[in-house]
Order: sequence, then C-alpha cells, then structure tokens
Amino acid sequence: MSERTMHDGRADGLTPLQSLKLSELNSFSEMVRAMGRTAFGGRQLGNALDVALAMANDESCTTVLTLSGAMTVAKQGQIICDMIDSGLVDAVVATGALVAHGVTESIGLTHYAVDPQSDDAALFAKGYNRIYDTLEMESNLNDVAELVADVLAHTEPDDGVWCSSRFCRAVGERLDELDQGPGILRSAWRKRVPVFIPAFTDSEMGLDFSTHVMAQSVAKLQKELGRDLTPDEVFQAVPAFNPFLDMQEYARLIGKTERMGIITVGGGVPRNWAQQVGPYYDITSARLDIPLPAPRFQYGVRICPEPVHWGGLSGCTYSEGVSWGKFVPPAEGGKYAEVYADATVVLPLLMKAVFEEMGHV
Repeated sequence: MSERTMHDGRADGLTPLQSLKLSELNSFSEMVRAMGRTAFGGRQLGNALDVALAMANDESCTTVLTLSGAMTVAKQGQIICDMIDSGLVDAVVATGALVAHGVTESIGLTHYAVDPQSDDAALFAKGYNRIYDTLEMESNLNDVAELVADVLAHTEPDDGVWCSSRFCRAVGERLDELDQGPGILRSAWRKRVPVFIPAFTDSEMGLDFSTHVMAQSVAKLQKELGRDLTPDEVFQAVPAFNPFLDMQEYARLIGKTERMGIITVGGGVPRNWAQQVGPYYDITSARLDIPLPAPRFQYGVRICPEPVHWGGLSGCTYSEGVSWGKFVPPAEGGKYAEVYADATVVLPLLMKAVFEEMGHV
C-alpha cells in the first residue's frame, strides 16, 4: 500500500466550506448564498440560485417551467404566479390536476388542513377529497366544472378544435374577467405565456371538458331512444380535442429561441414532454430529410426528492438527459443544479432569493 501524502486543499484548488452564521445574514439571498458554501442539500440550493440567476439574466434564453405534484393544493400557486408575472417564465408545462386545483383558488375558494390519519370513508361522505394532509372540497371542483362549461359555451377556436394550451388561454381570460383571485392561468394569460397540459384527460378539468361535450350528445340520444343509456352509449361522444396542436405550438416556440432553460419541479409527464423537444427536432430532421436546428437546454434547475437509482424519469439527472440529446453537456457550457428535496420547502427559499437579487422584492 502506497504511503499517503498530506496535501493542502487550497493548494490543490479545492473550495473551502464555511460555517453558516445566521447572525450575519440579513436576507434570503444572503442565506441561500451562504448555504451554497456548506454541504449536502444546502450546497445544492446555493448552486440552484446561481443557475436560476444565470438563466433569468440571459435575455436570449427561453425558460420553461414544468410542474407536477400538488403544488397548488400545497399553496405554492402564488409563487408560480410571481414567476410568471416577473417575466422569469416563458412557457409552463403542468399536470391537469395541479392547474385545476389552482383554478379553485382563482375563483375565491379554499383548501383546508386535515390529519393524514383521518377516516377517508368519512371524508368521502362529507364531500372532502384528501391529498395527504390537505383537503380539496368536491364542491370546489363542481364550481370548476361550471367555469369550464361557461368557457366552452361561449368560446370556440377558429378551427373548432381545442388543445390544452388553447383551453388554458380561454380559461385564463375568463378568470381575468371574473377578477376573483390570482392564479396560474390568469397570470399566464395576462403575460401571454402558454400553458401546456400534456396529459389533459388525466385531470378534473379533462373530465369536465369531456362531460360538457357528452351532455349534448347524451340528451339527444336519450330523447331518440326514450330510455336510460348504457355506458357504451354514453361514452361514444368524443370532444374535438387534438393534443398534437400543443406539441407543434411548443416546437415552434422553441424554434424561435437562441438558448433554452428549464425549471423542473417534480417530474412526471410535464418534465419529459418539455424535454423531448430536442429529440423531436432531431428525428424530424432525420426522417423528413429537412435541415433543422438541434435545440438543447443550456440551463436547468430541478427540485425533486425522487432518487435517481429507481430508474424513473422523475429522478433522472440532467446529465442522463445529455445522452438523449436534450441538454448541452456541462463541458460545452451547460449549467445545471439539482436539489433533492421537497419543493414546498425549497421553492419558496429559492425564488425569494432570486426575486431579491433581481430587485423583485
């Protein structure tokens, strides 16, 4: 066994860590920067601030925010609105459930705390839907259904075909007219930021959309047959909805940008749908024999507790995405930070620090 030599870390170019001195910190920005000189999750958060600011200060960067999990039920919606309102976000890709639960806030409704050990059968009987330690009222969702029906009854795309981004714009405009509260769709409509819901049917809003369309068909068929309908007859009606309109709009948006950044909260479908635009350009260029640019995300900040070793998309690193042609390699200028933590703890700290440094206090 070779004999060890005692090197000086500074002489070898290592970065010395510094103890966190709370008495010397006077702002969130100072605290997060100081955490960046500590270790583990604290250092990850400090790195995330550096990358988020580089992304925000790059005027040639189009930033995509992807959202999954119950962030609006967890009362993080106003932070997302602030990110849109301040110009930090150019596109949002989210789950339909997250958007729907945010709409309940936009129309002045409330979520409530609950003991996670509560009797779920008793909650169901009371019209309470539990999301871990929080309740969404079924009556809230009924009000969202009325809003959806109102939008569909008074709005229609020029070509008669909906997609999630068209529908989100229409709902956002209606929420702005109602002026009952802030919300992601309302802020997005005001700032002309597209909101995409790739798995639109996997949400309360998707169900509301479909049942509104079915209502007309069902009423007509019931009148013709003079009896109750079977499930097979009820679910024959199909809405005029084309998700490929979303994919093409997103691809056109990315095609206009010089550089790309992504802020990933959670993972799931929103993350992969947003990230696959690079491979989409690559295979379109190859299979159609048309020269197209090769867009790659150059900045990325990810907040997600999912570990990488389970092999799921939610936990995979940005580095893994380099192998798919989704991200610029760090050696070529890619700047990434990944924080393995609960976004309801980390996102408020990170964005407060970002807003302070950018003067949006």
